[in-house]
Amino acid sequence: MITIRLNAGDIGRIRFALSPVWEAVTSVRALSNNTARSVHGPWLQKVRPTIEGDDLTLLRALIPSYGYIPDFLTPAPPRRSTSLESGLAAIAATPHELVADELAKLHRDTPDPMLPELIAHPAKALDLITSALETYWRRAIEPDWRRMRSLLQEDLAFRLDELASGGIERLFRNLHPSIKYAGDRIEIDRPFCCDGEPMAGQGLLLVPCVFTWPAGLAVTGAPHVPTITYPPRGLGRLWEDRQDTTDSPLADLVGRTRAAIVSHLDLPMSTTHLAHQLGVTAPTLSVHLSILRNAGVVTSRRDGRTVLYYRTSLGHQLLAAATPLATSA
Repeated sequence: MITIRLNAGDIGRIRFALSPVWEAVTSVRALSNNTARSVHGPWLQKVRPTIEGDDLTLLRALIPSYGYIPDFLTPAPPRRSTSLESGLAAIAATPHELVADELAKLHRDTPDPMLPELIAHPAKALDLITSALETYWRRAIEPDWRRMRSLLQEDLAFRLDELASGGIERLFRNLHPSIKYAGDRIEIDRPFCCDGEPMAGQGLLLVPCVFTWPAGLAVTGAPHVPTITYPPRGLGRLWEDRQDTTDSPLADLVGRTRAAIVSHLDLPMSTTHLAHQLGVTAPTLSVHLSILRNAGVVTSRRDGRTVLYYRTSLGHQLLAAATPLATSA
C-alpha cells in the first residue's frame, strides 16, 4: 500500500497536468510489460523495429520492468500542459547529489552494470539520460503525440468537471480503482511502499498517462512534488484503426470530407490537428465543421486557447450505421 498524507493546504493545491517526459519514461516500461495483444499492442508492433540501440539500452537500465524508477526522471510539470523540452530541462537541472542518491537506490533494487558509472559521474549521467530520452521520444512517441495529447486533454477536461460538480471525493471515486481518498490521505493499492515522505504544503499533482496502464505510479519522496499517475479514460480507443468512410453511405450523404471529419473525431481534435490529418486548409475545414456542428453531428469545447471538436451521439450513430449499410449494398 502506498499512502500520501494530505493536510488542508495540500488538498487546496491539488492540480492536474500532462507530461511528455512521463509518457516517454513509462513507455519504456510498457515495452517490457505489454504484448501484441495488450491495449498498446498496435503501438508496440509499430515502434519495436525502429527503437533498438544504445539509447534504449541505457533507458532500460534506468527504467526496469517492475519496481522503483528514479523520481528525477519524472519531474513535476509546472503548468497544466508542458513540452518535452521543458521536461528535459527540468531533468538536466536535478542536483547531482540527488541524481547519485536515486541511481544508487535503483542499483540496490535492480542492479545493472551500467549504473555504477552513472552514479560516479552524475553530471555526465544527466547529459546521457536527457539525450537518450530525446532520441527515444522522436522515434517512439512523437509520431503519435498529437493523438495521445488529445486523449489526455479529454481526460483532463472530464476530471476538472468531476471536481467542479462533486468535489474531491467524487474526483477520486472515479479516478482509478486502486486509488482511494480517505480524508487526510490518498491510498494506492500497490504491492509495495514508497520510501520517504513528501514535504508538506506542496499539494498533489495528478497526471493522466497513456503508458502507465493498467496501474499507476506515485512519487512521494522529498524534495519531489507528490504525484500520482493514472491511465486516462478512453484508452482503449487510442490505437484503434479509423473507419474508411471514403465510399460509405455516410460519404454519399454528407460528402467525403465531412464523413472523414466525423471518422477522425474518435478523439477530440483542434482545427489545426484535423487539417493536418485530412490534408485540407484550416479555412476550408472550418466551413465543414460549422455545417456539421449546426446539424448536431459534432460539437466543440474550449481547452485553454484551443477549441477541440468531437462527435456527438448523433455523429456516433451515423458513423456506426455506415459500415453495415455499406456491407449490404
